[in-house]
Amino acid sequence: MSETVAVIGAGPAGIAAARYLKGQGFAPVLFEAHDAPGGQWNRQNPRSGIWPEMRTNTARMVTKLSDGTYPEGTALFPRNGEVLAMLRALAERFGLLDDARFGAEVTGLCRDGAGWRVTWNDGAGEHAESFPRAVVATGRFNRPWAPEVPGLGDFSGALGVRHSFDYDGPEAWRGKRVVIAGGATSAVEIASDLAMAGAARVHVAQRRQRYVIPKVVAGVPIEYLGLTLGAARAAETAPPDRLAAERDRFIKEIGGNPAAYGCPPADPDVEKAGVTGCPYYLDLVAEDRITVHSWIARVEGRRVTFADGTAIEADGILMATGFRLSLPFLSDEIARTVRLSPADMELAEFTLHPDLPGLAFLGFWPQFGPYMVALEQQARFVAYAWGGAAPMPSDAALRAAVKPLSATGAPGGGHQAHVMALRFARLAGVAPPGTLARRAVLDRSPVTGETCRLTGPDADPGAERRLRHDFDLFAPADVRAGPAALPRRDGSDAA
Repeated sequence: MSETVAVIGAGPAGIAAARYLKGQGFAPVLFEAHDAPGGQWNRQNPRSGIWPEMRTNTARMVTKLSDGTYPEGTALFPRNGEVLAMLRALAERFGLLDDARFGAEVTGLCRDGAGWRVTWNDGAGEHAESFPRAVVATGRFNRPWAPEVPGLGDFSGALGVRHSFDYDGPEAWRGKRVVIAGGATSAVEIASDLAMAGAARVHVAQRRQRYVIPKVVAGVPIEYLGLTLGAARAAETAPPDRLAAERDRFIKEIGGNPAAYGCPPADPDVEKAGVTGCPYYLDLVAEDRITVHSWIARVEGRRVTFADGTAIEADGILMATGFRLSLPFLSDEIARTVRLSPADMELAEFTLHPDLPGLAFLGFWPQFGPYMVALEQQARFVAYAWGGAAPMPSDAALRAAVKPLSATGAPGGGHQAHVMALRFARLAGVAPPGTLARRAVLDRSPVTGETCRLTGPDADPGAERRLRHDFDLFAPADVRAGPAALPRRDGSDAA
């Protein structure tokens, strides 16, 4: 009989974990509080912050698991429902839902001898079961957080105060004056959505001005310009000061100077300023459809006063101020061991703890860039290490590697997606081969799930073809015109 593994959460991380655990001979059991899979990508899930017409802010080749496919004709930036359909089809294809427990709110996870005891409530009562191993894959974006603002609780505008997590589209905001507090992705995307969909006035309050980069530059997705395998390899070996200089040059070259559009000046140091992405925001500021302010100093009735002394009347306030870690079901022992706080936790390789054998955490580090590719490689690392297909780091190595998950100098406030994906791929033994016959294409392509399916366990014979197809379609023209020796579909080499 196969060894069972409890997988808590049926979003992208949980589905990836179950897929590869099953491939290694385990019997994964998915626990999901909602009545269907998809996690954040399932709008019906009360823990989802997705709004009805939301598109992905990362290109489709990095917004998927490698076994997942989008239908022919899917846009470069899919709708949220298309991502959900991709995840569900993958889960059904691998039989991951057969033993899943939906409507099962996990209320406890604690040590039970050499294994882990999961307690859950399914509405009919509380249940418990022990498993030799467990994976926590509930995500880091389900507990909205907002800072204290004097008078915010007494705001009297008709639309009240909401968190961006609860934004459900522009309809209620048409013809209204709105203040959006925050400067990262949700803030600039919602501000753009409202400015283009008929809000009377959109004001953005921020503590600092970030650099804002587009999704596509001259027809080339940003992933083919800055989140490539070559850049990930360089980040492993190049001197930090050289990397920082190159990063700053790249961000400023493709994003421009925010002050030229009418935003406040950004810190010249990109790491201090931070980076976010949105294709419309800066143009809307330049068109005077979005006004950017300093942070909110106080709220009095409908009046919002900013730190620079300016004040406006508002009908509603949206707090796009981020999230905090929420793992209330962890036992005191587990929480204490990983030093869990609302902002951070400590793990080895972002995944394991030497004092908690047989327990893994997926997807809890802060990141700049798409999560799915890194999540998939992290899931493979866990499945292969537990299944024997890849070496498990020694106890000494794990102890030396325990550290906070918090950011280490990446612009935008997190680790970089392509670097994390390559890191986990190396741990799983599936890092893309460095042969010259492939690197001309691979190093100038983003790190995708297919990039990590060329070799090692679960190698996919179709991965090269899909990589080449996307490269020929999206890579910069000067790169496509140069040497690119990955074999084409007909077996010939590129010129």
